[in-house]
Amino acid sequence: QVQLVESGGDLVQTGGSLTLSCAASGVISRFNPSMSWYRQAPDEQRVLVARITSDGNPTYYIDSVKGRFTISRDTAKEMVYLQMNGLKLEDTGVYYCKSELTPWSPTYWGQGTQVTVSS
Repeated sequence: QVQLVESGGDLVQTGGSLTLSCAASGVISRFNPSMSWYRQAPDEQRVLVARITSDGNPTYYIDSVKGRFTISRDTAKEMVYLQMNGLKLEDTGVYYCKSELTPWSPTYWGQGTQVTVSS
C-alpha cells in the first residue's frame, strides 16, 4: 500500500525549530522518487519549499528558507524530513510531503501537517 503521512507540525514561536517527518510507505522502496515538501499558507497557493533527489542530494530550496531549512531522507526507513530552524511568521502553513513523478510511478501527496509560527 502506498501512503505518505506527515507529522511534526506544531505551534511554535518565532525563532524556534521544528522537524517535520514524512513516512513514505511503499513509495521510496518501490519507486525511489525525488521527494518534496510543499507549503500552503491560508488563502495562498501551494508552493514548493524543498526537494531532494532519489540519491539524497537536495536540489531546491525556496529562497525564503535557504540557510534555515534542511531536507533529508532515509531511504532504508522510507522517511523524508524537513528540519526548520529560525522559524518566521511567514513559514506558517500546512506542509505537504510529495513524491515526484517518475517514469514508473505517479505523484503521491500526504494529507499535510500544520505549522503555525506565532510572535
